[in-house]
Amino acid sequence: MIGQWLAILALTLVSFAVAAFYLRMPKQGFAVFGAVLIFGLIGYTWAGSPGQVGSPKQPQTKVEQESGAAMVEARLALFDPTRAKPDYLTLSDGYARRGKFDEAAGLLRKGLGDNPNHLEGWLALGMSLTGHADGFVTPAANYAYGKAREIDPTNPGPDFFLGTSLVQTGQIVAGREVWARLLENSPDDAPWKAEIESRVERLDQMIANAPMLQ
Repeated sequence: MIGQWLAILALTLVSFAVAAFYLRMPKQGFAVFGAVLIFGLIGYTWAGSPGQVGSPKQPQTKVEQESGAAMVEARLALFDPTRAKPDYLTLSDGYARRGKFDEAAGLLRKGLGDNPNHLEGWLALGMSLTGHADGFVTPAANYAYGKAREIDPTNPGPDFFLGTSLVQTGQIVAGREVWARLLENSPDDAPWKAEIESRVERLDQMIANAPMLQ
């Protein structure tokens, strides 16, 4: 379930706030620092049980709402907080924060129709569609992540969140391939590279020890 891994992202907010406002970190470092926090904190959730497809969608619970809020904050950590967001993204985030991922995705689709090159919008759409599917990456979500990656191959968000969702839902080999692609597209001095390399190594060990995954 997406809440199992997105909830941990809320923990990044405290560290981010301390660095940004108490330690007065330069604004240009916000995105990089946020990415490092996310990559480090989310790692341990890989040991959890993958989510299961359940009965027809039930009304949003408090957990879903908290997960939705964490999802939005995780994405925001990868972008300059001083840059204004388009209205459609802001409205969509409001729905996502309450766990209403379907409504959020609907607004994003409409907004992206007029803003087809908006990286953050496509990333938000991929995450909302995945959230609506209880953590599973649908073809539409995969397409949205692909569009975000196409717009800016250097942004780690699309492959990071896509790979995490795949691993969390038991698609270990597919997740490993996505993370490997992220490494290939990351500059040598990327602050998240060492963390991702470590995750890929762990996945390689899992695959080597489980013939059914090969």
